[in-house]
Amino acid sequence: MRADARKNYNHLLSVARDVFMEEGANASLRDIARRAEVGLGTLYRHFPSREALLEALLRSSFEALATRADELQKSGDSADALMLWLQEIIAFTHEHRGVIAPMVNAIEDPNSALHASCITLRAAGAALLARAQADGRARADLNGSELFDLIAALAWLREQPSHAPRADRLFSVIAGAILEIPKKSKARSHPGIQTKECP
Repeated sequence: MRADARKNYNHLLSVARDVFMEEGANASLRDIARRAEVGLGTLYRHFPSREALLEALLRSSFEALATRADELQKSGDSADALMLWLQEIIAFTHEHRGVIAPMVNAIEDPNSALHASCITLRAAGAALLARAQADGRARADLNGSELFDLIAALAWLREQPSHAPRADRLFSVIAGAILEIPKKSKARSHPGIQTKECP
């Protein structure tokens, strides 16, 4: 890439990051180009779709979440590892408002620029789930696709102002549905789960 093209690419990424943080993942691409003081054609030459722009912006975060899952595979308690990763990926989607919808769509669309990253994330979560299932700590009838759907549902909930106050409570409910608590410790709450009363 020529020096001037690289400069435009990096500038567009910087402006897009600011706009998406302010307005969410559905922000106008035309507005991004306008704020970057380039033509819309220049934006599309670098990023032919919204998904391509999001992938460029979020690639390092996706890689970090996948790496984090690999690290947690080696942690002592498989149930704690699974719950911690769920909390972290939901927090990530909350910080990047509106990103959960394109992520869910990308899973089903092999042509999406986000497809590979989202498939990798789903596989990372599925591996943590499989480890917890092998240890008898998670219900055996749940699969990685369903786990990703639960992440999407909880992430969407956090984005809704009227429902967000119940997000922690519902995370605890969902976590309780995923985990298999050993009989001898059923009376003790899981250390990675906060229990709150719904307001």
